[in-house]
Amino acid sequence: MGSMSLFRDDGIVLRTQKLGEADRIITLLTRGHGRVRAVARGVRRTKSKFGARLEPFSHVDVQFFARGSELIGRGLPLCTQSETISVRWRDRRRLRAVHRRHGDAGDRRALHRSRGRARRTAVSAAGGRAADAGRGEHAPHLILDAFLLRSLAVNGYAPSFGDCAKCGMPGPNRFFSVASGGVVCVDCRVAGSVVPSPQALELLGALLTGDWETADACEARHVREGSGLVSAYLHWHLERGLRSLRYVEKS
Repeated sequence: MGSMSLFRDDGIVLRTQKLGEADRIITLLTRGHGRVRAVARGVRRTKSKFGARLEPFSHVDVQFFARGSELIGRGLPLCTQSETISVRWRDRRRLRAVHRRHGDAGDRRALHRSRGRARRTAVSAAGGRAADAGRGEHAPHLILDAFLLRSLAVNGYAPSFGDCAKCGMPGPNRFFSVASGGVVCVDCRVAGSVVPSPQALELLGALLTGDWETADACEARHVREGSGLVSAYLHWHLERGLRSLRYVEKS
């Protein structure tokens, strides 16, 4: 029999999948182990208190049991204990939108390499950090765009919304180029640059830094414009689109 190990970590539940008649596969973004997929047995039974703690986007502390082969990537560990730290986004519409985009982006490199920083990004994008004003109660698309911008930032792809991304000329600058890394000045603009509204750029800067007072006050038309810029920037750096975005836009 191979070696066995217990390990514990806290993280955000990204998604759940049915397994057999009563089990689920739980995908979590954890502080110390990155993205973890594990089996939670019996959680679909109506009397299971364990299962209620492992709903998407709950922040939980989980104990895992793994055999030696599972520790090196073969098979899935088991969730043996779970304690709720916090539950976010009780609104079902918000949960559906966030789950679709986070679950998809969470499997891509925007999350895969950063582990603890990515987990903190997921929490802070919802207004969960003390530095963020108006904790938790923000429009779904604002939360999604904040999460994606911060995920890109912790992986070294932070866009500039003020100073020129190429020469560093102090902002405000009018032009935006995904290939150049954000806003660019007149001298540095390239083919394909767009001219967003100043309000949309201010919104995206606020989402990146956690200025929820500014973000929440932004008009809907500028929120839509900002979301388009985030999607274009994300597609460029992932080198492919996210299939879930078209569903988010319909939410």
